[in-house]
Amino acid sequence: MADFERVENEQGIEALAKDLLKEKVVALDTEADSFYHYYDKTCLVQVATRKRIWLVDPLALGGPEELAPLGPVMADPGIRKIFHAAEYDLFILTRDCGFRFANLFDTMISAQMLGYPQIGLSALAERHFDLKLPKDEQRSDWSVRPLRDSQLTYAAADVAHLIPLAERLEKELRKAKRLPWAQAEFEALTRREWPEREFDRAGYLRIKGARTLDPESLGVLRELFLVRDKRAREIDRPPFKVLGNRALLEIAERKPGNEKRLGEIKGVTDLILRRFGREILGAIERGKKKRHGPIPKKLNGSGPVRRRMDKRTEKRLAVLKRWRSKRAKELAMDPGVLCPNSSLEAIAWANPEAGKDVVAMPEVKPWFAESFGTEIAEALTESSDD
Repeated sequence: MADFERVENEQGIEALAKDLLKEKVVALDTEADSFYHYYDKTCLVQVATRKRIWLVDPLALGGPEELAPLGPVMADPGIRKIFHAAEYDLFILTRDCGFRFANLFDTMISAQMLGYPQIGLSALAERHFDLKLPKDEQRSDWSVRPLRDSQLTYAAADVAHLIPLAERLEKELRKAKRLPWAQAEFEALTRREWPEREFDRAGYLRIKGARTLDPESLGVLRELFLVRDKRAREIDRPPFKVLGNRALLEIAERKPGNEKRLGEIKGVTDLILRRFGREILGAIERGKKKRHGPIPKKLNGSGPVRRRMDKRTEKRLAVLKRWRSKRAKELAMDPGVLCPNSSLEAIAWANPEAGKDVVAMPEVKPWFAESFGTEIAEALTESSDD
């Protein structure tokens, strides 16, 4: 494992920023504490060049906002930033530090575009370098200080091989003529606007099994969901660690009337009963008195309402899925990566007559529309002649 340097003070972060501005490519990763806290935060930022690795500690610096000197590095289009599965990293770095990004390369997206059967960083490191990355710190609480040596080694390993990995993947993408597809995905990430963190009051409707409940039980589930979130905020723990979704659903179904009955439900421990058993019972009573109304067809942030298809549109969708299945197999790509169902449904509704019509559709990724729009239109035209 390569050596690393720790950055824990103002002088260190300013020196690092100065060094990175001289580079053409840097690898990045982050560690956060979302598995342990209600309000997650950036706890560590790993940075690597071809020769050096730094572990930047925002908590030692006084908070993520103290990473500001790195902002010009992230925004510089002349410096390539390599991530693996960049989405969450970009989200928390944008939220916590206010960074803007340019010139990204994502090794996970690249592996998807190449049709790799396994796209995790460990699998890619083993495939390309015959290396086994450490996995024993995947569920660490990165907010606790001091960090253990095993945590530091794990964190450094995540960026140690990203630059040569990206070079190999880029070479494969170029050979497969899929580099423009990947670059379009990278560019889309840099333009993405990340939503503000806010509590989703309708989140209980996304719990598996919630929509099968009767109105009274669903009303109870709603109240239980609110009580759980209140408790999670108070003790700064993720809601699922306060009380699991399965327990919430069973409580809503059985509606126990006392703590003894409540304690019989799997997942409701003696500690839960002592700390907020009465609140749970109160939520049950409120839910029983305030039955749930009709479930809305669209939840906040859940995307557009899906229209019910007529037979012609259903036929077109079936044609499109057959086309996608065949094309994805030829390309050795996951069908959902090639074109997600939501895009196929939009195409089925639009019934494009030519490739340019597919390109004009906002629901379809430009790289896909430009590469396959004509094939799509021809497949639909041929099926209409049957």
